[in-house]
Amino acid sequence: MSGNGYDVSDDASVPIDDRGFAYGDGLFETVLVRDGKPLLWQEHLARLARSCEWLAITAPERHVLDALPAEAGSGLHVLKIVVTRGSGGRGYLPPAKPEPRLRWQLSPFAPREDRWREGVAVRLCSLQLGLQPLLAGLKHLNRLENVLARQEWCDDRIAEGLLCDSDGILVEATCMNLFWLRDGCLETPRLDRCGVAGTLRAALLAERPMKEVSSPIDVLSRVDALWVGNSIQGIWPVTCLEDSSGSPVLQWTLSDDHRTFQSIAHELLGYPSTF
Repeated sequence: MSGNGYDVSDDASVPIDDRGFAYGDGLFETVLVRDGKPLLWQEHLARLARSCEWLAITAPERHVLDALPAEAGSGLHVLKIVVTRGSGGRGYLPPAKPEPRLRWQLSPFAPREDRWREGVAVRLCSLQLGLQPLLAGLKHLNRLENVLARQEWCDDRIAEGLLCDSDGILVEATCMNLFWLRDGCLETPRLDRCGVAGTLRAALLAERPMKEVSSPIDVLSRVDALWVGNSIQGIWPVTCLEDSSGSPVLQWTLSDDHRTFQSIAHELLGYPSTF
């Protein structure tokens, strides 16, 4: 038990009345750890703290979180941190004095380097994201939309699926953020109505001039380079976009523009910056 009333354990089990298990009432972070040191740690801590505040869940103490990556040892690992409101309450009504629960897991990891070098094909998903500005940007535990979207294909040739919202505005990929170059300017979808604000995205917004935009899917017909990326896999250049039936609709040739942005992102993660 930590000092701020947390149930903290390296035992991954939770009781059936845990609100994260029952309702998705909680948050999670997935952190790339290299030789016991977390990458983009400040961005992960900031998002977790911001999300806890928004959901009115007491955030874990900093010293508890700081101790977790060091358990990884040498090599690359992914640290998954799960915070729930804990147990109790009546139905959806949270308890008056919740006892939040913290669980974590460390797993060895190897990135898809072939996708760095060769680029990837992506497809447009049929599923559309619902609009909920109160949850926009948060990495909360209720990810059923992403699960349904990811079920739309099983071909390993397709690396990701692109998601629009119910108004047809391009938002993100199923587990990555989107970036593109249009008229010499870097752009990324605005995430004020839905979607997850990734930590690599946050670091890149701070690192480079980049415009947040609200654009329909046809914006991609006017971009010179397109990427998908997150803080675990890094940046994958997109070479082909297929529609939801699997027919190619747009293609890009790998260029210096692709590599320049990829290198900027990979320097933040300690990944190779030349290919």
